[in-house]
Amino acid sequence: MNHLQNQSRRAFLKTIGTGAIIAPFVTRDLIARPPMNRLRHASIGASGMAWHDIAEIAKHPDVDLIAGADVDLSRTGNVKKNYPHARIYQDWRRLLQKEKVDSVNVSTPDHMHAPVAMTAMQMGKHVYVQKPMAHEVFEIRQLASVAKSRGLVSQMGIQIHSTNHYKMAVLLIQAGAIGKIKEVHSWVPKSWGDTSPKPDRQDPVPETLDWNGWLGVAADRPFIGDKYYHPSNWRNRLDFGTGTLGDMGCHIFDPVFGALDLRSPIEIRSEGNPPNEWNWSIDSRIVYKFEGTKRTEGKTLTLTWYDGRQGPGQDVKKLLEGDPLPNAGSIFVGTQGTMVLPHVNRPLLYPDAKFESFLYPEVAGESHYFRFVDACLGRAKTTAGFDYSGPLTEAVLLGTIATRFPQTGLKWNSKQMSFEQSEANRHLKRTYRSGWEVQGL
Repeated sequence: MNHLQNQSRRAFLKTIGTGAIIAPFVTRDLIARPPMNRLRHASIGASGMAWHDIAEIAKHPDVDLIAGADVDLSRTGNVKKNYPHARIYQDWRRLLQKEKVDSVNVSTPDHMHAPVAMTAMQMGKHVYVQKPMAHEVFEIRQLASVAKSRGLVSQMGIQIHSTNHYKMAVLLIQAGAIGKIKEVHSWVPKSWGDTSPKPDRQDPVPETLDWNGWLGVAADRPFIGDKYYHPSNWRNRLDFGTGTLGDMGCHIFDPVFGALDLRSPIEIRSEGNPPNEWNWSIDSRIVYKFEGTKRTEGKTLTLTWYDGRQGPGQDVKKLLEGDPLPNAGSIFVGTQGTMVLPHVNRPLLYPDAKFESFLYPEVAGESHYFRFVDACLGRAKTTAGFDYSGPLTEAVLLGTIATRFPQTGLKWNSKQMSFEQSEANRHLKRTYRSGWEVQGL
């Protein structure tokens, strides 16, 4: 493979031993291109990941940040300070009604991704939506359909997708560096879940927080303070977040889907604990079965997910020949070797005797955010639009449903959007709270 060139495994291991990190590379033409026209942009969300999204999108020389919205006005300080001309709203619906914008980023808790994005798209806005793309499988299907039918630009916030690490891993797999893929193991140590019951109390709502707006489409309930919901721990809660898998699965599964051309699983089995009445479970182990592709060895491919204190067993770890297992990432087991892809770092190939002097490909990354902006301006196409990120997110959410039915192999029919086990189908779609209904959802 004469296109596989750059840095040997030995040289790379020396760099990471000194703590060096290979940073994503932003292509010069994206930065230096003279303005052709401008993108009027607004952010739904103003703090946390929303602030990161705002800052990165607004770095594009052809972007004007027009406005931002956040249900908690105490968390809008960064926007006010850095973009004093941007108008601030507490109600995102009012922003969309009053402001003339071309695009929005949706950087809210998971349960509001689809309602906000769908409303914006129905008004003709391009959308950048944080991962996971939605809270329910039905929402994913509808969002993808509307984006396609209206010819709108879409992008899911899986920014690692655009880094050189991701692209190198995909190139290596698709170039056949380790042969056909037999199985994949993916893991993260996070534990976004809770085994405790919901506190039996009602706390005063902070003056700066619109609690009704924060709940949005979710069922009404009293506010609980101490960061139980807002601003930190909503990912743990069934009605608002999607647990560890929903938080990190879209990142970790992304290169697996991209490299192997995966679409929809045909069976999902949870081998961990189920969630309780209010919260997602922790220490998950979920086994997916996909139809094989031209990149895989057999008619089916097994992808196993681990989180919390779970992780690959010794039979998998031994493939690393004594090297430590990365904190998070994926292991691709091939017919001619093994590839380890640490989360947000470059891949490594094993066995060492075979790949010690292997020349890795030189691959450039780019700004995920600039790619979205340029697509909105008609200069490019997104690589993580809803046509790609929809099936990716759907697989992730099917795994969260499987946790509710431990030790049960859920058979999934993608064309019919249904499980063979009918009791699981009620988790594919939810009813929005009265007054918060959204057309198409």
